[in-house]
Parts: sequence; C-alpha cells; structure tokens
Amino acid sequence: MKKFKMVALMMLVFILITGLSACKKDSNLIKVQLNEVAHSVFYAPQYVAIELGYFKEEGLDVKLVNGLGADKTMTAVLSGEADVGFMGAEASIYVYNEGAEDYVVNFAQLTQRAGNFLVSKDVNEDFSWENVKGKTVIGGRAGGMPQMVFEYILKKQGIDPKKDLTIIQNIDFGLTSQAFMAGTGDYTIEFEPSANAIEKEGAGKVVASLGVESGKVPYTAYAARKSYIEKNPEIIQKFTNAIQKGMDYVQTHTPEEIAKVIAPQFKETDLKTVTAIVKRYYDQDTWKDNVIFEEESLNLLQNILGEAGELSAKVPYKDLITREFAENAYKK
Repeated sequence: MKKFKMVALMMLVFILITGLSACKKDSNLIKVQLNEVAHSVFYAPQYVAIELGYFKEEGLDVKLVNGLGADKTMTAVLSGEADVGFMGAEASIYVYNEGAEDYVVNFAQLTQRAGNFLVSKDVNEDFSWENVKGKTVIGGRAGGMPQMVFEYILKKQGIDPKKDLTIIQNIDFGLTSQAFMAGTGDYTIEFEPSANAIEKEGAGKVVASLGVESGKVPYTAYAARKSYIEKNPEIIQKFTNAIQKGMDYVQTHTPEEIAKVIAPQFKETDLKTVTAIVKRYYDQDTWKDNVIFEEESLNLLQNILGEAGELSAKVPYKDLITREFAENAYKK
C-alpha cells in the first residue's frame, strides 16, 4: 500500500512539474493578435503554420480572430485591437489615400488568385459568361476584392457590370449563401466551404472559378500599422518566417496531406469535403511559393481598383509594401 502511494505521489509530482514547465514555456511566447478577413480553406498555408506549430517555433503565440470582412479587419488593426491584419491589400490603399499618418503596410502576400466561385442556381447549366446577361447575381460590397475582381472578369468578357446584369451588394458577407439558397438571385459569388455546401444541398453548382478567370491577382496579404512594424521588426520577421514555412508545406505536400493538417480548423466540415476544397484551390495554383509582395502585383491591383472607380490616387509601392521580412524568410 505504501509503495502504491509512493508511486502515485511520484506520478503526481511528475505531472505537476511537466505542467508547470509547459506553462512556463508558453508564457515565454510573444502574444500576437491576428485578425483574418474570413475563415476559409482558401488560407490553408496560414492554418498549416498554426497546426504544425510554426508560429510557436518562432516564439509566437498567435490568437486568431475572424474579422468577417476586410473593412472590419482593417478597423481592428487601426484601433490597435489587432496587431496584424490579414485581408485584401485594397483596404491598405484606401487608408493611405485617406491621409492616415500611421497607415497600414503590407509585409507578406499569401494568395495569388481570387478564392471565390460563381455558383448557379441551375444545376444543369451549360455555362458561358453570356449567360449572366439579364440575370441577378449576389456579389460583394463596393470596393471589396470579391466584387472588384468579379467586375474585372465581366469587363474582360465584354460584359458591362452596370448595364448587362443586376448585382446585389447589400447582403452581409457571411449571409450570401443562405440568401441564395432561400431563393435570392440566379447566381452567387461564394468562397469555400459555402460553394461546396450549396452543391451538397443540391441548391446550385459551381460554374466558374474567379481565380482562374481573373488570372494572378494579389488577393490577400498580411499588414500592420507602420508604427507597429517599426517598433516590432523581430515579431514581424518571426511571423513572416512561420507563414513562409506554411507556404513551403503546401508546395511540397498533397491536397490530402494538407487537408489532414488543417482539418482541426474546420471541425464543422468532414475531412472528405475539406480535402475536395483544398484540391480545388491547389489545382488552380492559389498559393505563391514565397510571400514577397511584388511591385507588379500592386500595379495590377491598383489597375483593378481604377477600373472599378475605387482609386482616388495611385499609392507608391515603397510606402505600401515592405519586402524585407518576406525576402529574409524566403532565404531561410
């Protein structure tokens, strides 16, 4: 009996020491609040970095918050509620052109294509872009990347977004799929997993990928206030290193392997569906092999904004983008 008690006591002491050691280790991590524009498989390299512990390897404890839209994510960054914002770089252009002194600077790019899809209510449709003429499409808010890229594609197809179809722009970002399945619109623009969910319900089918149709576009990037980057260059470097490791992983592993890693981020979605979505993004070359935000990418983005009537003045690359951290991470 005494021997049993002694063994139990030793086990308890071991557990306490291990627990305290883990707590001490976690307490040494630097806390970073990351606000993402949406929670989607589209951002797989970021979730790989979280699930495989790449941020912790860099000494960071990253808390992820879903901002539910670039406007809300940008507000969180500007207010100091978030340290880093993950969103379309168009938001940083708007802030710069509004004359903000402590404007937001992009330091790493994640996706190089649009991540949304055109979903038709007609599950038997033989689709061509001419089909959208005279129809109603649930789009995105004015000035947001989903809407501007959609308009950019329509113009490439010789379709006038203002005259040839009706685009609904007043439905909240997170409610478009529900509105579509409830009967609104002939088409809707959806990210995953919403597009896949509509197909599974038999309420529509994906007929076009905006990422394929638009070509390569700097769709989402990491940004922080200029003052935060100046005061915390080591944190920004560590953060960028972790994201680059996530990029390296998706470039060297199969969709099945990627899906297994990020599945805990999408508990409400079964692994088979997550895998199908990853494959959809993987096959269209969604992710860069590095996180460097190139000057030509910013030029293209500003051209898209200009065509959409959302650009008051072109922003200098040297002000809006810093390459230093991404280049350092890519060399490692």
